[in-house]
Amino acid sequence: MLAINHDLSGLPDPDTDSQFYDGVPFKRLLAWFIDFIIILLISMALVVGTFGLGAFMYPFLLLISNLGYRIFTLKRNSATLGMIVAGIEIRNGRGEKLTLSEAAWHTSIYTVVVVFMFGLIISMVMMLVNKRGQGIHDYFVGTTAINRPKI
Repeated sequence: MLAINHDLSGLPDPDTDSQFYDGVPFKRLLAWFIDFIIILLISMALVVGTFGLGAFMYPFLLLISNLGYRIFTLKRNSATLGMIVAGIEIRNGRGEKLTLSEAAWHTSIYTVVVVFMFGLIISMVMMLVNKRGQGIHDYFVGTTAINRPKI
């Protein structure tokens, strides 16, 4: 699962099928903002649901909200709600939608990267410079974001 030399042959080739990757870094940023708002709303609802007691452990509630939301939505749709709105989805190296294990790894590594500003900056630069637009978390799990295929 965690490696740096994944077989990505099941994914569209960025040289011959570039329409799958066009505009994806910007769409990922848009999706991130949408998901950030959703996660904040979920975590605030948890505070209200605990009659305010959750405020004393808000960072933990925010972490749990992030992990739960991202794993659930990535497993279900291979995309978070923000990604659905932006028209992208995450695919594994075989070109398939994510399994529960892949969604959990993707989310866990993403969460660790986001906690450290330096890692987040490196990940954003990676998304802009490599052909498949992979961030650090994509690179280690063997996934990438593509424009959602039209069915």
